[in-house]
Order: sequence, then structure tokens, then C-alpha cells
Amino acid sequence: MAFSSSPCARLWTRLVLEPDTPGQGTWTIGANRIPFGPKAWEITFDVTTPAELVRDVNAELLDVYLEDRYSDRDRLFDDDTAPHTAYAPLFARGWSHEVEMAGTQTFHSPDGLGAVRHQFPPGSSGESAHAAWTAWAGASTHPRWKARFTQGAPATLVAAFTASLISTEPLHRAVKDVPLDFRHSLYMAAATAHQPTAVPPPAGPAPGRTR
Repeated sequence: MAFSSSPCARLWTRLVLEPDTPGQGTWTIGANRIPFGPKAWEITFDVTTPAELVRDVNAELLDVYLEDRYSDRDRLFDDDTAPHTAYAPLFARGWSHEVEMAGTQTFHSPDGLGAVRHQFPPGSSGESAHAAWTAWAGASTHPRWKARFTQGAPATLVAAFTASLISTEPLHRAVKDVPLDFRHSLYMAAATAHQPTAVPPPAGPAPGRTR
């Protein structure tokens, strides 16, 4: 297990792997209103969640943390970002929308390979009673990976997650790293070589001077 905490001891991250079961384990981000106090909210990712999604949520978390640290705001626990900020971009990319009477709305990707579910308000039973947001790839019954944001998790972090989820920026993957049943949906992009920054040539001798 790997564990780290913020200097204020109100934020922490944990990686737990199951060595006897490859591909099993979780990344967890937790927040406490007071150091070592009761948990206010939590985000968990299966270890099979694409690294880019976990990275982008952590990057946004750091930005919010620093903003709170150097201002009088406390967005980690009183975020005023509206929930639609997290799911509006999904509509723009053609995701479908399904609303259930139990207070749950689910968004499905056009290719059917991913989904994001939002519970409002908390239900009375089941996983959705504890998770405000849930996302997964593959079949909902046997997902390739799953991410969960509990009630109280800043909508800003959920928005960072959904923005990363629908990003069209090419990813670097070896074929063996792509699940077999997803390979038919791949779009190949040619790798672009890094172009070095142009450096101007050194100036010649100044007029009227010799070496």
C-alpha cells in the first residue's frame, strides 16, 4: 500500500494493490474537514482506470487545494460549481441521457463503451445511495474499470474527470494494453516527432572589428 497526505493533513491519497490478483486494487482520494477527522468525501478509481483520468483529477485537485490555501475560499468542502458543469460537455459530444424516477440520470457514450451516472438526491439503498457520481467502461455488470465520487466531492473534480473522459487527445498505448473487445473501436493516429525549438545562429563579428 502507498499513502500520502497533504501538508494540512486534510487531504490524502492511497493506492492499494492486490498482488495475488493482477489488475485488482484501488486508487483513493479522501478529504477530512479537520486533520484526521471524519471523512467528508471520497473518490475511488479501480487500478485499471486509464492513468490519464486519474492524473487529470489529481491535477485539478492540486489547483483547488492551492487556490483554497492562498484565498479565503474552501472549495474542497463548499464547492459552488453546479453539477451540470460536469455533464453538459457530454451532451456536446453526443452522449445520450436517461432519467429514472428514483432520482438517477445516466449518460451513455455514442459507442456504448462508457457511461456516467449521477444520483440526485441520494437514494435510499444500494451503491447509488452512497455515490453521487459513478462512471465505468464496458458493461455495467462487468465493467473494465469504475470510478466513484461520493456525496460532497467537489463538482469541479467531477468536471475535470468528464472533460478528461471525452478528450480527443491521442493516447500512447501498446496493442497489448488495450482490452481485446475494445480494439475494434480504436482510432489510430500517427505519432508526431517532437520539433526542437529553433535557436538563432550566433551573431557574426561586429562591423569594423576583426577576430
